[in-house]
Amino acid sequence: MAEISDITTQTPNTVSDIEDGQSANHSLSQDVSGPLVSVSFVQKLIGEFVGTFSMIFAGCSAIVVNETYGKPVTLPGIALVWGLTVTIMIYSIGHVSGAHFNPAVSIAFASSKKFPFNQVPGYIAAQVLGSTLAAAALRLVFHLNDNVCSLKGDVYVGTYPSNSTTTSFVMEFITTFNLMFVISAVATDKRATGSFAGIAIGATVVLDILFSGPISGASMNPARSLGPALIWGCYKDLWLYIVSPVIGALSGAWTYDLLRSTKKSYSDIIRPNCNKVSSRDRQEACQDEICFLRVVDQANHKYFICSSPTDIDINEKCNVTCKLA
Repeated sequence: MAEISDITTQTPNTVSDIEDGQSANHSLSQDVSGPLVSVSFVQKLIGEFVGTFSMIFAGCSAIVVNETYGKPVTLPGIALVWGLTVTIMIYSIGHVSGAHFNPAVSIAFASSKKFPFNQVPGYIAAQVLGSTLAAAALRLVFHLNDNVCSLKGDVYVGTYPSNSTTTSFVMEFITTFNLMFVISAVATDKRATGSFAGIAIGATVVLDILFSGPISGASMNPARSLGPALIWGCYKDLWLYIVSPVIGALSGAWTYDLLRSTKKSYSDIIRPNCNKVSSRDRQEACQDEICFLRVVDQANHKYFICSSPTDIDINEKCNVTCKLA
């Protein structure tokens, strides 16, 4: 998830880095430059806290309501609540923090050089805090105090294996692999339709819960399991929901990185977004926003394919006007 750089807007031009056809901007990865402690970083942490809190509170509330009031929500309903909440939070907070809401996602992004390692601890702390406070709020609102860990009293909103630990470990690995693979595909690769990233990721959450929820609880998120465990002190098999999602997310990110590599020439990568224009048309093109594409060749020698907003003497190689997608 090659090094990521954001699209930098200038007036009236925009510069966009393209490296081997990979994305230069995405909603779930962050700029790797800048100081660790800054107003921007604090805003990102707040965004991760709010997003994780909202996701855990809404999703787990659906579980409690389903178990307490005669199963009116049903498994598809619970899955839909989780998926919709993830989708809404991605579109609400993705431009602020990247909308990870999951330590496994943050670690996987960092391992693929799409996120700075020195920000991972802060993100994980915000995510676990959001999950823990959401679980505490659920305990207060629904009065979940009686014999929770034994599963014979009040509803436990944490995750636990309903089958063998091996089966649950495998299911958590597969579901988190699916989730991270989709995140990498739709949110970090410019060739994908980025505007639908939130919908695709939310739909993946729904799908994963439908086939794995009754077996492992479909955590896919160490913070989702750790928060309730801390509130109720239910630590049995908790390791499974920390280790398996992390391994699954790393595998999903690395697998998509293999698919991201391309043997296409830079002209093939650029061509869909650029059109040759005549000198006569260039005068009209100058009214639009012009983008200069900075291309990095295999020898890491950076050069520019030029575009001119004015009708000046430029050679044929630079006679390219790029309209922003």
